[in-house]
Amino acid sequence: MKASTARRRFIPMTLAAATVTVATMAAASPPDATTTVRHPAAKAADNAQAKPTVVLVHGAWAGTSSWNGEVDILRRAGYTVRAIGNPLQNLTTDARTVKDFLKSISGPIVLVGHSYGGSVITNAAAGVSNVKALVYVDAAAPAVGETTGQLSGSTSALSGPPSKLYDAVSYADAPAKASNLYLKKDVFVTKFASSVPRDQAINLWATQRAASTVAFTTPSKAAAWKTIPSWYFISSGDQIITPESEKKMARRAGAKVTVYPGGSHLTLVSDPAAVSKVIQSAIAAVK
Repeated sequence: MKASTARRRFIPMTLAAATVTVATMAAASPPDATTTVRHPAAKAADNAQAKPTVVLVHGAWAGTSSWNGEVDILRRAGYTVRAIGNPLQNLTTDARTVKDFLKSISGPIVLVGHSYGGSVITNAAAGVSNVKALVYVDAAAPAVGETTGQLSGSTSALSGPPSKLYDAVSYADAPAKASNLYLKKDVFVTKFASSVPRDQAINLWATQRAASTVAFTTPSKAAAWKTIPSWYFISSGDQIITPESEKKMARRAGAKVTVYPGGSHLTLVSDPAAVSKVIQSAIAAVK
């Protein structure tokens, strides 16, 4: 009889404790409240997706390696960076090649062009809604109907006789009277790349990409800077596209301008930190 009594007392005590526990939990959480705890890795992934991809487009007589310094700096800052090949054959088709690449990228894009690459991004970005910023680095930014060759400036080192500036070479399936142009060594080293150490400049001359004459004479079909915010990096020592010409184009585009004292047309090679700083300004505006 005593054992039976003890058991009857034990069961109600257990139930009462459970009731208290449930009541306490109910009081601590409102009936309709939902608490979501996200894994830190998921938060990090979200942050990474929010950052724009930086796409770098090189100009004539250069290649993707001209962006090596900027790629390293921006990558270390946590950004996805792509330097893509520019065919240097025809502004319309070159821009189409870049546009097709842009369409393969999801999320916002900061699109950067150097020299003739500025003309390419001006056309490639048109109609690509996720291109949120354009950055011109010692570059051309043509209006509709303008050619890249028109925008170098009257005092450009390229305004001299073509025979003293270029080695012209025929190429397969070239349009009539078209040829590939290579900058002559002295022009490349002393005018094009004057801010780059001489030995490095000679190596860059030796490995330059030729550009077709057609690339410089094709009229621009678009002017993406009319609708997309732009930034302009101008080297005061640029002898290929004159600072005066670049300032006019920047003013027309309503671009945010940085004038770099000194440098050359290849400041992106000699001083990548300065160029990267402007690119990061554009990135910051996209966030």
